[in-house]
Amino acid sequence: MTDDRHAAVCAVVVTHYPDSTVLQGLLASVSAQVGCVVVVDNSAEDMELPPGHADVTLIRQGRNGGLAQAQNVGLDWARQHAFDYVLLLDQDSTPDDGMVCALLDALRRLGDSARVAAVGPRFHDVLEARDAPFVKVGFPLNHKRWCDHPGQLLECDFLISSGALIPLTVIDDIGSMDESLFIDNVDLEWSFRARARGYKLYGVCAAAMQHQLGDSRRQLPFGLGQVIVHGPVRLYYIMRNRFRLYRLPHTPWIWVAQDMPRLAVKLFLFAAMIGPRARNIRFMLRGLWDGFRSKSGPCPLA
Repeated sequence: MTDDRHAAVCAVVVTHYPDSTVLQGLLASVSAQVGCVVVVDNSAEDMELPPGHADVTLIRQGRNGGLAQAQNVGLDWARQHAFDYVLLLDQDSTPDDGMVCALLDALRRLGDSARVAAVGPRFHDVLEARDAPFVKVGFPLNHKRWCDHPGQLLECDFLISSGALIPLTVIDDIGSMDESLFIDNVDLEWSFRARARGYKLYGVCAAAMQHQLGDSRRQLPFGLGQVIVHGPVRLYYIMRNRFRLYRLPHTPWIWVAQDMPRLAVKLFLFAAMIGPRARNIRFMLRGLWDGFRSKSGPCPLA
């Protein structure tokens, strides 16, 4: 390590029946960049870490308590062990060399007066041909902000949780992740909460990460592009939690206005064009109904 600040960073990796090879690459990459790695496993069966990672702390939950709950377990562990920052990671993400250094440099450049809630890397979706943009909420469409050179720090309205570097003092002020959402939109809700409290979020173009969104891609007819394919259970959470986000006081109304049509399009696509259609319909309608009733926790149909 070239910077003593790395020792103040605790990486929190949430897993759920992970691919051992992918997890091996993730741990090998991130262990060299941080002071400690904690794996919080949501698998019902005991998971073993890949060989060569005896220094990684493994917290076996023995059940799937949801992404947000597992992240909060990791946050609490980092706080109890006096770390200054947490780096959140999903099991399907792999940081590039120097990612954490670039994120820490961004926080230093921005300074305490900037009230930064989190910084995140640009990520390359392994199923896409280009990096994903950072996003500012707009109407009728979001504004996509692309990296032109490594020195850019792009202010955005939300960051995906995987790859986000967050000072623990910010967590103490804003609060932990919303466990009622279980999975999906956890990062969106926390980002909106941070923005409502006057904090800012930045994408760091010098920091890079490999990440996978969704299970696959499906080409739409008439040259309309591609859609990210999710399974029925994930579609349940997408429908339910979007409905829940629409009702939260810190969710920007401009985002609600432009997201509701997008949710309707997703409902149509997965009901009419992308299988398993009958199962998709059942899970999506139950998600909407549970969202309307403010239900939380795991999917009852899973």
